Amino acid sequence: MTATAPVLAVRAGGSRQLAGTGTLLRFALRRDRVMIPLWVAVDALMVLSMPGTLKGLYGTAAERAALADQMATNTSLRAMVGPVLGESIGALTAWRIGVYAGLLAAVMSLLVVVRHTRDEEESGRQELISSAMVGRRAPLTAALLAALVANATLALVITAGLAGQGVTGALALGLGVGGTGMVFATMAAIVAQVTESARLARGLTGALLGAAFVLRAAGDAGADDGSSVLTWLSPLGWLENVRPYASERWWVPPLFAGAALVQGASAYGLAGRRDIGMSFLPGRPGPATGRLGSAGALAWRLQRGSVLGWSLGFLLAGVVYGGMTDGAAKLVGDNDKAREIFERMGGRSGLTDAFLAAMTGMMGLVAALFIVASVLRLSGEETSGRAEPVLANAVGRLRWAAGHLVIAFGGSALIMLLAGLGLAAGHGKETGPIVGACLVQLPAIWVIGGLTVLLYGVLPRGAVAAWGVAGAALLIGWVGPALNVPRLVLDLSPFGHLPKLPGGEMHWPPVLALTGLAVVLVAGGLAGLRRRDVAG
Repeated sequence: MTATAPVLAVRAGGSRQLAGTGTLLRFALRRDRVMIPLWVAVDALMVLSMPGTLKGLYGTAAERAALADQMATNTSLRAMVGPVLGESIGALTAWRIGVYAGLLAAVMSLLVVVRHTRDEEESGRQELISSAMVGRRAPLTAALLAALVANATLALVITAGLAGQGVTGALALGLGVGGTGMVFATMAAIVAQVTESARLARGLTGALLGAAFVLRAAGDAGADDGSSVLTWLSPLGWLENVRPYASERWWVPPLFAGAALVQGASAYGLAGRRDIGMSFLPGRPGPATGRLGSAGALAWRLQRGSVLGWSLGFLLAGVVYGGMTDGAAKLVGDNDKAREIFERMGGRSGLTDAFLAAMTGMMGLVAALFIVASVLRLSGEETSGRAEPVLANAVGRLRWAAGHLVIAFGGSALIMLLAGLGLAAGHGKETGPIVGACLVQLPAIWVIGGLTVLLYGVLPRGAVAAWGVAGAALLIGWVGPALNVPRLVLDLSPFGHLPKLPGGEMHWPPVLALTGLAVVLVAGGLAGLRRRDVAG
């Protein structure tokens, strides 16, 4: 009896630490009932649409063998998508989309974990919940379980959808994508314990994800079989080294499980050593009076890290895409079907111009994510209660909102300008046409931003739906041309109405119409904000 007492006490203490986990998990899944299915659907559709596209592009064994031979010598494209490790349609699917599917799974996972950990603490809701019968580690456990549900669902959908290409390879790819998501979920859990703000937690985890992509790209540029040490230092490199449909390596998936377990244990250890709302990296005190003399200056202070990060990322992406332009043209070669896809994405003015136009369009689609995140910072400031003391002073709602909107809309112009300069520098051609091609994407980006403003101003609780709009535009622009979807579907996205530059003719009516629509949407959103109550 005496010998078993400590054991029973430990078990009781462990159960108390996790009390309420099931309730919090159900609550988290309810809150994410739109976000998680949307992310899973977009990621899965990208993967499942690829076999049909590749079968049309490389229908014969000879064409697939020629592609593998070309990729073995094309270092720039190998850095972007990885090496070709097999010549079947399934292997080419894993090559073409596997790394990017893992990338999206990682972004989904870090957003879910930070949303249900540091976001809850920052808003004060976690302290309120913890006053009830909720264990100390229950919130972190519920967040990780929510990420596990999302990644397991994604893995199952990918496995089921690709089973026709071979069940073994489909299972390997599904496990690799889901495992990548869980590695970055637990990584986000650690960062959420260390940092004081959710914004910084998302930014740091995103930076680690970017570093993982760079490591994999550098490794794959130097080796055509995924064997580089740099590739193995990245979880995204583990994903390609699972080798779906190419003599699968079943000893690689346990690496994901091991990394997730080690990182999860570290997060649990850190969570037990701090108080709610505290962090191991305390935030810096605010500046003295005189440095933040306006609502615009405060907005810049809050968003400058995001703007600078996106600016650097777009500049580097432009340089990389510009440098791989000639290699992409050589890879397409005489493949008429691949040429048709590039022409649907970038126009018919020549393969090089079509590729550049396609890349500017893709960066415009990604820039739409920036403007959504920047505009929704207004919602974060309001729901966290930080907007109320600002508005209690001599600052009107429109002036407060304008500070953030200038950064959102102006920041999108800045990152597209830098993308154009990077493309021109990487390609080594005339700067003017390429920069102009990037800037012509702005009206469509601003329409997405304007719709976000409208949702926030009129339906603040539904503002998160703007992510769905941006995701749908990204899916249409990325997958639509490859699937040769009807023009009516492509026109659902504002990007479908833009001229194909460089190389094509400049058509001002759609550009001006989209700009006017963006102005109307912003005006409607600001009018709604002015009339409704502000959360306190």
